[in-house]
Amino acid sequence: MELGLAGRRALVTGAGKGIGRSLVQALHAAGVRVVAVSRTQADLDSLVRECPGVEPLCVDLADWEATEHALGSVGPVDLLVNNAGVALLQPFLEVTKEAFDMSFDVNLRAVIQVSQIVARSMIARGAPGAIVNVSSQASQRALTNHTVYCSTKGALDMLTKVMALELGPYKIRVNAVNPTVVMTPMGQANWSDPHKAKVMLDRIPLGKFAEMENVVDTILFLLSDRSSMTTGSTVPVDGGFLAT
Repeated sequence: MELGLAGRRALVTGAGKGIGRSLVQALHAAGVRVVAVSRTQADLDSLVRECPGVEPLCVDLADWEATEHALGSVGPVDLLVNNAGVALLQPFLEVTKEAFDMSFDVNLRAVIQVSQIVARSMIARGAPGAIVNVSSQASQRALTNHTVYCSTKGALDMLTKVMALELGPYKIRVNAVNPTVVMTPMGQANWSDPHKAKVMLDRIPLGKFAEMENVVDTILFLLSDRSSMTTGSTVPVDGGFLAT
């Protein structure tokens, strides 16, 4: 399927590792000009070596003022993927203010801030656009020790719908992808315990975790005009987990 993304300009947050890095590589290969946002300069340096022409932008999205400054002159963007996220796992009775603040600052507040900056520019230019928020199956199912993470992703799903409602008249589509466990380096580390993995896999009808390309392919579709009638959706990439 030809997605027709060549020549457009995309901004991807959390671009240094995992899903974000794989997405930047796929967009670059498809002829998209990419602004790659990460808080880790070394990750951006190696990414630019792999994908010459990618524009690196190093900023901590938990810092509102630094983000405003860094993205203030980013220029026109046609496609935005809010992928940056943190997962700080604590039992409910042990949730700390620090974990709460960091999680909501990165997983929700930064999505609002970055999307505002990009959407305002789209509207000012009279240009259509597409935004994809990377959510999780944890937005719709309770998971032990995931109090704050589940809460941020549940909020992100509803934010996606409200953004779609308000930005639709400007021809800006907004969708979310909701993966199960993804075999990123972080996913492999967090789910390497066979017993822990089996408990989750037993709830997935396809009996396996997602690979990064499963998520990347779904994001590419949602960014493309092939999904031109899809907005406000939360798209599971979960092997059927949410069906159970």
